Amino acid sequence: MAKTGGKGLSLAKRLYTSRTLGLVLGLLCVSAAMYPLDPAPWVWALMLFNGLLWPHLAYQWARRSPVPYHAEYRNLLVDAFLGGFWVAAMQFNPLPSATTISMMAMNNVAIGGLRFLLVGTVVQIFGMGAGMLIFAPLFIAQTSQLQLYACLPLLCLYPLALGWICFRQADTLGRRKRELLALSRTDSLTGLLNHGAWKDQLEVEFQRCHRQQQGGAIALIDIDHFKSINDTYGHVAGDIVLRQLSKMLKQNLRATDVAGRYGGDEFCVILPDLPLSSAAMVMDALRDRFATLGYEQSPALKVSLSIGLAAFNPAHSDATLWLNDADQALYEAKSTGRNRVICCGDGKPRHELLDPV
Repeated sequence: MAKTGGKGLSLAKRLYTSRTLGLVLGLLCVSAAMYPLDPAPWVWALMLFNGLLWPHLAYQWARRSPVPYHAEYRNLLVDAFLGGFWVAAMQFNPLPSATTISMMAMNNVAIGGLRFLLVGTVVQIFGMGAGMLIFAPLFIAQTSQLQLYACLPLLCLYPLALGWICFRQADTLGRRKRELLALSRTDSLTGLLNHGAWKDQLEVEFQRCHRQQQGGAIALIDIDHFKSINDTYGHVAGDIVLRQLSKMLKQNLRATDVAGRYGGDEFCVILPDLPLSSAAMVMDALRDRFATLGYEQSPALKVSLSIGLAAFNPAHSDATLWLNDADQALYEAKSTGRNRVICCGDGKPRHELLDPV
């Protein structure tokens, strides 16, 4: 899979931090192992280059590369080769060699998993081979006390730094995953739940009502003549109307109520533990307040709502049947004059129920 741009640069920045720390600490470890061997000046120069200059050169190489991700993987293979080279140069001194190999293996498996660990190990072996061709292939079986202490900073600090970097990356990925999940469940225009997310909540509420033997109501809300609003005042005005309704729903519903955009100009609300008569009063008050709203961009614009309500019915075996009841009530509200609230089974506008003739 090709990884370019921002993601490659992000990897390069993370590795720049860990490589800089790891190679400085590794320089201390390797220098302590090489000092008793009285290496040539060019060996000291190579050690200083590897420990102090290479991290910055590797980062610039990756940063300026057209594909930073691939460049950084090449840098990691260079790290592996040089690590193997220094193991042979130290004549396989047990503790410095084991420290070098294990720290690089930990870095490789953290970046690329088992596959990259195996690739890095093969490259390390080639590095050892190159070192054995240059230096006498000897084996020093003992680690001095000075060399032991020189390895401790790398053994203690580098795993801590790498663990912290991995934790921050996992935390960032987790936060982005939660943000993407929220976006996938939210309508971008209104900020309410989208169709699928709201229906998921309806199923949850339906099961809760069945399980706890409690009631509740759902409402389907339709903006009257919304197509005419778009045709007459433009789609920008239509979007303003949709946002105004969503804002009013957020401001006037209870914290336990669940509002969503069902699609187009249709909205939906779950009203847990609310009798149908109380739900009708809430929706009628919403309808009345929404009808009084004014719009600065279009002063002549007046908008009304048709609302269908349905109470939870224990006889229903499926949440879809509950939704169908509300849909039927909404159809009655629209077909009998609009700008009204109809409860499923009543067949009368809410204001007629409140003020019988």
